[in-house]
Amino acid sequence: MKYMRYILTAALCALSPTASVIASADQPVHVVLFAGQSNMAGAGNYHALSSEDKARVEDAAKQVSLTYNGKSTAPLTYFTYSTEKYDFSDRFGPELFVGIELAQANQDQEYLFIKRAQGGTALYGAWNPEWSADKSKAVEKGDRKQNLHLVDEHIAYIHQELTRLEAAGQSYKIIGLLWMQGENDAAKEISARSYEANLKQLIARYRREFNLPDMPFIYGQINSRYGNFEPGPTMVRQAMVDVANADSRAHVTLTTANPPWDDFPKHTDQVHYNEVGQKRLGTAFAKSLIELNQP
Repeated sequence: MKYMRYILTAALCALSPTASVIASADQPVHVVLFAGQSNMAGAGNYHALSSEDKARVEDAAKQVSLTYNGKSTAPLTYFTYSTEKYDFSDRFGPELFVGIELAQANQDQEYLFIKRAQGGTALYGAWNPEWSADKSKAVEKGDRKQNLHLVDEHIAYIHQELTRLEAAGQSYKIIGLLWMQGENDAAKEISARSYEANLKQLIARYRREFNLPDMPFIYGQINSRYGNFEPGPTMVRQAMVDVANADSRAHVTLTTANPPWDDFPKHTDQVHYNEVGQKRLGTAFAKSLIELNQP
């Protein structure tokens, strides 16, 4: 019986009225963790996708469920968020095409995606595995972001979702973490210069927390150009390459450094990936995840 098929047991409903799906206990659900800032959150316009791609999302949703920023677990789909910046509100990040690729590669496998993303946050600050108020105030804007402890929050969120599976008698296996972040760190000297060390600490923190020393960690190379520290983007881009070169279980999806960014296209703001960019990012992430999970 598949994870995405509803089993309305009294025990599960009592645990969480919104928890909807469980699989057979003898086949573990594969859990994928997602984290980062706005390009992980996603500004892909769902309704700009082709009918074929929308059908692929619907097919993948039969195997893949998603919980995002504390929302109830549900079959994989877009999310709705409106801003003045864009004339659309139904949007997606890399998770849609990660789900498509994983579901197509393993048609009998069920997946749970646990995603925490927060736009405009830095690894030096809100995402720092060794968080401090001084560091956060140095790089984050506003009281709310300066007081976010995103690694601790994400880890608690993951444990919550894993506990739901356990309470339903469902086994699971965490198969990797996908990370899209670094633009805000590149904008300031203090965070750009420390990005490599902080990224290594972040990877170690998640692996240690879940007792998975070989957990794949896959991330996208930034190519932002904003901020007051001109060398910052180059520093962060190189840090990402250096971390991957030193860690056989980490992989960086390389990007071009300068416009027109034809590899992973962006909106006219020159910061956020559009639907084509997000499609390609998710596809690349999935291929790396599949490769790193080969026996």
